[in-house]
Amino acid sequence: MKRVRRSRDKRALVVMTLVGGAALPGVAIAEIASGTEVAQAEVAAADTASEGIEEVIVNSRVNKEVNILPREPVDSVFGFEKSITETPRSLTSISNETLNKLNINEIDDLVALSPGSFTQSFFGVAGSLDVRGTPGETYFRGIRRIDNPGNYPTPIGASDRIDIVRGPASPIYGPSKIGGYLNFVPKSARAKDGQYSKDALGELGVTRGSWDKNVLHAEVGGPGKVAGKEFGYYLYAESEDSGSYYQNTETNQSLYQASLDMQLSDKTRIEFGGLYQNFDGNQVAGWNRLTQDLIDNGTYITGSPVSLDTNGDGLMSAAEAAAAPGKGLGLFYPFGSAGFPGIPFGDVSQQSAATVNQDLDERPGMALVNPGTAKINGSQVLVQEDDTLESKVATLYFDFIHEFEGGLKMTNKSFYESLDNINENAYGFSQYANTYAFENQLNFSFKQDYGKYVSAAYQFGPSIRYQDFEHGDNFAYEYFDRRDITKPGSPIDRRTLSTRDGSTIEPFSTHTVGHYTDLGAAFLADVSVIEDINLLVGARYDSIDITSTCLEDTLDCTGFAGVKQTDKEDAFSWTGSLSYKIPGTGLIPYATRAKQTTLVVGQGGEVPTESVLSGNSVADSTLDEIGLKGNFWKDRLYAAVAYYKQKRVDFSAQNTVTNNTTESEGIEFEFRGAITNNLALSGAFTTIEVTNLTARENGLQFGFAGAGDLPAGVDPSKMFGGVVNGLTVDPDGRKAGVPEKIYSVYLIYNFDQGVLEGLTTTVGVTHVESTFSGFSKAVLLPSYTLLNAGLNYETKHWKLGLQGKNLTDERYFRSNFPDLFGSSVVLPELPRNYLASITYKF
Repeated sequence: MKRVRRSRDKRALVVMTLVGGAALPGVAIAEIASGTEVAQAEVAAADTASEGIEEVIVNSRVNKEVNILPREPVDSVFGFEKSITETPRSLTSISNETLNKLNINEIDDLVALSPGSFTQSFFGVAGSLDVRGTPGETYFRGIRRIDNPGNYPTPIGASDRIDIVRGPASPIYGPSKIGGYLNFVPKSARAKDGQYSKDALGELGVTRGSWDKNVLHAEVGGPGKVAGKEFGYYLYAESEDSGSYYQNTETNQSLYQASLDMQLSDKTRIEFGGLYQNFDGNQVAGWNRLTQDLIDNGTYITGSPVSLDTNGDGLMSAAEAAAAPGKGLGLFYPFGSAGFPGIPFGDVSQQSAATVNQDLDERPGMALVNPGTAKINGSQVLVQEDDTLESKVATLYFDFIHEFEGGLKMTNKSFYESLDNINENAYGFSQYANTYAFENQLNFSFKQDYGKYVSAAYQFGPSIRYQDFEHGDNFAYEYFDRRDITKPGSPIDRRTLSTRDGSTIEPFSTHTVGHYTDLGAAFLADVSVIEDINLLVGARYDSIDITSTCLEDTLDCTGFAGVKQTDKEDAFSWTGSLSYKIPGTGLIPYATRAKQTTLVVGQGGEVPTESVLSGNSVADSTLDEIGLKGNFWKDRLYAAVAYYKQKRVDFSAQNTVTNNTTESEGIEFEFRGAITNNLALSGAFTTIEVTNLTARENGLQFGFAGAGDLPAGVDPSKMFGGVVNGLTVDPDGRKAGVPEKIYSVYLIYNFDQGVLEGLTTTVGVTHVESTFSGFSKAVLLPSYTLLNAGLNYETKHWKLGLQGKNLTDERYFRSNFPDLFGSSVVLPELPRNYLASITYKF
């Protein structure tokens, strides 16, 4: 089957040009026409108004500071340029320099610096960060990107700064998930003081690492002038051709990013640019046939079931699976009733061994013919040579900023993104997505003084987001355990796939097309009383029109396939925060309450037709948070602690993969300090409990059963050729895969004298407590402690780096989809590995 690919780049440029042009006020056009020169001093004065922690320099040969302290004002939470200390929410901001010093090259590594950000495995692809125990979102310059649970690894090397915001977004940014989000600020030639860099600068670097890792990057930025108007530009490119620790896995990707800021007049400027990523790799499910003995000792159950490839094409189709000997390859234990007196619950562990053995004996196609055991290592995983994950992502933005007389500022932000994705796995899962989104935010802001003791800053304005989606996937005959991963794949375990073989041979489970439009308006006020008391309040209204159609070549849309479903939802969000600067102490306690709307979408950004039909596509989240932040020791130490409780309100509106109905409660603590001019220190601590509210409400959770879920006396080799699933009984509803406690500490030391001048050393330790791999709590993943260390040597023109990760060669694991597959598959993490880099600066 040929997948539909729609050309969008030209359409995006046209739309953004039209919207950006419509936002230009007449006064700005007049100023441009008259050739008004840029008032550099005024621009600089406008952009340097920042409060918070003062700059602390850690000396080196090139006078390069270690940017460990959160000094910059951030607008990724409320849109106001408040310092992190003054922002009444739990968040972490990480500079590009800190990322480079600690050699953090994917978002999963951010757990070392940010509390509350431990991420479960999305089949080995670091697409988004889990925040407070639930999938988070990704923003680009303050606008939400298309959902990326695991469609491609989110790049971080092109970022000037990454903000990790915990809890749902504030009303100014529109509907969001409950957990939190990452906001990426791309590299730009516009400096923090509003000026453009005086000279062109750039670098060219190469990174080599374990398992044939090869990354080349180049970047250049500088000033320019067109028709007397000054501008700054920044270009970044990255190319990767790498192997992997995991078998049959490699990464080929290219990344291009450009930004241009131009001062049109002393009151008007534009910012525009884009990001393009082309990723070619695959997902890694990890170890199948999961048992506690496999986790503890590496003992794997070997053997293969009988081949069901009756037509000799080298694949097992859905029809061939359904025609397996006996009663097929699936065993489902339904919720009990009077009609099922021998089955009190759907939980397979609640059945007697005799009942389960009899049920499995009636399905001989599920049994391994020649079961045995073998020792395996973490590189032997459920991946076949032609498994693929390919994504092409194009992101464009255009901002128009104008300052009117009287202090009123207008910012119009236009954003476009497209996703073209294909995901194919021989064990029986395939997916494709063609999605694009356009968003325009028009924001007005101004400040007002009310006498001597009261001042306020305001934001208000409308926004529109349009998202168009086409998404298909197949998971109906997904067999993780048929493959013996000690051997190559074969017709025994290779499945036909909807995206390769066509929906007539392999019907989609869901195949959805549609779109939605979100018209919103928001208002925020930030009021200060006597400079020490701060009240921040805001509200937002959204009107969301949704159209979704489940096409007829599907299995799971019985009764409404081919019928267009529409729904219109009105939603209201609000936030309120109160904080107080305790005079003479550096401490700022705060309290926040908020309610936020979330739109429940799937892995390709689609709104499921069934959700639209049932009216469950839009839901609410609530947040209660109290915290204490402070700057101490002459502003050389920053610390923050927060207690929070947040939950999704609507039990029935959820997506098990991307947007669970969860409640999380915990404490987050972080600190950063410049202990001396040479020594910097950071640390983070998380304690968290996450509950699946739907599971707690029902006392049950649907999932795939693993060997550890079987009653004593049942040989798991009798089930590995198929699937056993049902309802796990757990009235507590506690979510698995999320450790309750995580600790981390990092030290950075710069040598600024003698023969070691220019050398920076880093050492980091992260400890993660044990957690269960799945909802049924059948397999316990052990706790672990990771030790990372690095050396960086820098001169005026050269940077040399060496980084070692997991230096003690700790054996550890992360769960995959604990609610669904936690008892079936688990990802063994990387052993000791190294990265070396060399960069030339000019």
